[in-house]
Amino acid sequence: MAANQEQEKEQRRRLLDVASRFPLPSGCRFSYGTAGFRADGATMAPAVCRAGILAALRSVKLAGAAVGIVITASHNPVGDNGVKIADPDGGMMAQHWEPFADALANAPDPDALLQLVLQFVKDEGIPLGGHHTAQVLLGRDTRPTGEYLLDAALQGINAIVGAHAIDMGILTTPQLHWMVRNKNKGIKASESDYFTQLIDSFRRMLELVPKDKGGDELAKKLIVDGANGIGGVKLEQIKAELSGIDIIVRNSGKEGEGILNHMCGADFVQKERVTHHGFSPEDVGVRCASLDGDADRLVYFCVSSASENKVDLVDGDKILSLFALFIREQLDIINNSGSQVNKSLPARLGIVQTAYANGASTQFLKNLGLEVVFTPTGVKYLHKKALEYDIGIYFEANGHGTVVFSEEFLSQLDSLSNELSSETANGSAQYHAAMRLMAASQLINQAVGDALSGLLLVEAILQYKGWSFQNWCELYSDLPSRQLKVHTSGRDFLLVFTEDDGTTNFLLLLSFNYSFLLEGTLVTKIMELMSVCNAIS
Repeated sequence: MAANQEQEKEQRRRLLDVASRFPLPSGCRFSYGTAGFRADGATMAPAVCRAGILAALRSVKLAGAAVGIVITASHNPVGDNGVKIADPDGGMMAQHWEPFADALANAPDPDALLQLVLQFVKDEGIPLGGHHTAQVLLGRDTRPTGEYLLDAALQGINAIVGAHAIDMGILTTPQLHWMVRNKNKGIKASESDYFTQLIDSFRRMLELVPKDKGGDELAKKLIVDGANGIGGVKLEQIKAELSGIDIIVRNSGKEGEGILNHMCGADFVQKERVTHHGFSPEDVGVRCASLDGDADRLVYFCVSSASENKVDLVDGDKILSLFALFIREQLDIINNSGSQVNKSLPARLGIVQTAYANGASTQFLKNLGLEVVFTPTGVKYLHKKALEYDIGIYFEANGHGTVVFSEEFLSQLDSLSNELSSETANGSAQYHAAMRLMAASQLINQAVGDALSGLLLVEAILQYKGWSFQNWCELYSDLPSRQLKVHTSGRDFLLVFTEDDGTTNFLLLLSFNYSFLLEGTLVTKIMELMSVCNAIS
């Protein structure tokens, strides 16, 4: 009993001490969303410290399972920074903890923070000060405030008795998520293991490309805009080991080459549709890809003219469509091959999009006979829905997305591959299709959207199909669309206008998590929107 009282006393002392060292800046208010906490880097230390407390409590709650913290502001300007938490499965922190995250980050003084933690621990049944320990994996990107904020996170973690922090180094955001997922699955989780998995599975994908495909040398050349962030740094480390593709990295993050996310990166090209800093007329006709600052977004583009700075863009919708086409094709080969072996692999394939998706992509996918469903915007909603399928594919137009495979499906795929390899069928189309799916499941980062793994899967599929950038562009033609933010009745609305066969349609999205969705033509009874309609007509 005395030992428990001493431990409880020590726990209270630590929380009061760390809160005193990182007082809340006057006038600041933090809000935890899909991007975690994000603000000017100079103001972020209190929020990052409290995120350390939060992550440690999350780990204790989950019986010591590893939880992750990544310090980044993704595609934001270099002066910003942020922090977000990865749950043990490598995904986003459970949504029902977000209100506590907000309250913790905004606790006005040490006593308020202590009482908040003690009450939350009681309500959640967290055995604080008991036998459960906590482990938190930490990563950060290359922002100048990152090292200082990493120390704030460490101090927050250490404020929880029994918590153990592991600094994984300077990483892309998806690497940290991958490491958390792997550590909790009991498999290798270092950065070198991540690189080995990407390189080996990409090599296997290329080995399974039909001999009459693969394209010429120009088709194997790829220029990658690294947004002067951590993704460019990591790609430079491994590009020499990626056989079958010639990668040139621009805006790689080298000193003096440019500023993080400034006139470069996936967010810039996806919104502006113009060439990045560091690109020139000499790049006309070459396939290019663009990452964002922490390498969790990916888009492709091609410089279309030497005389203009416009680009042809392939966004997340078309990346999703390419992945869906490939996976559907492999499943069809397995299940409809007509071979004597007659093996089958039942699988429910689901495509998950948000209302931001271009209508042409949705129609293309539905025309393939695929099941397409919609969620509110935000990766946490997309990922959760994708997990309901044997194979779930999701992407936002901004280039953030991935493919998830259920454990049951992967087990069936592994059994099928073993059966086919043990018979005379190991040279069959069925066997090769099964092996392609297996390699794809190992190449893609199933924890979260990952620009590096996504890029390699795109390149492998393009070589498998023998497609040029133009072939990919011509999958379908995007419908024209415009976005307009409207202030009305004290609320922010986002209107997305699209045109189809001359008929203008719109989506009306409320700002709070876009939980309300309304579709229809411009001829509606919603009087509040009349002024908006007149403004854009």
